[in-house]
Amino acid sequence: MADLSVSDEIAAFVAERDWAQFHTPENLAKSIAIEAGELLECFQWDTDAEVDQVREELADVLTYCLLLAERIGADPNQIIRDKLAVTGEKYPVDRARGRSAKYDAL
Repeated sequence: MADLSVSDEIAAFVAERDWAQFHTPENLAKSIAIEAGELLECFQWDTDAEVDQVREELADVLTYCLLLAERIGADPNQIIRDKLAVTGEKYPVDRARGRSAKYDAL
C-alpha cells in the first residue's frame, strides 16, 4: 500500500470488511465524538498522558474525520483551507497574535 494515500488505505480497509454500509454521516459524526472523548480521557487525571495512547486515540479521531469527509464529498485539505480563511478574518494577526481571547473581544 506504499503508493496509496492514507484516505485510499482507509477506503481499502473499509471495503475489505464491507463496513461502508455502517458509515452514514450520522454514525461517523457519533464515532468522531466518541473517539474524541477517548482521546480526552487520556488526559483525565494527568496532563502528561501516555503518548502512545494519545497517538492511538488521535488516529481513531482522524480516521473517522477522513471517512466523514469522504462520505459527504468534502476534500479535507480544502475545507481546512476554507476554514482557515474564515478564521483568519475573525482573528487578524495584528489583534490576535499571542492572545486567546474570542474574536469579539479582540
